[in-house]
Amino acid sequence: MIFMVELKFNKGAIIHDAGSTKNYKTGDWRTFKPSIDKSKCIKCGKCWMNCPDGAIRKTKDGFFEINYDYCKGCLICEKMCPVKAISHEVEEK
Repeated sequence: MIFMVELKFNKGAIIHDAGSTKNYKTGDWRTFKPSIDKSKCIKCGKCWMNCPDGAIRKTKDGFFEINYDYCKGCLICEKMCPVKAISHEVEEK
């Protein structure tokens, strides 16, 4: 017996919502806390595009900021930044 399952995909592989992070504040398990140095930032948005938790948002002035309620400290944003505007420190609990 063969079962067919219809899958629905967003056009262009657009992800409208990041996983379940909007439902659950997951930032309290963070080991590393990233921070963005606006004086080095070139507003390319690579940190925002690559954040798996949707924890980075664009501000009105075109820069980006991290919402620590949702940031898990994976440091993908730091690795993706072409100008090294993102650094991290060990999270103090």
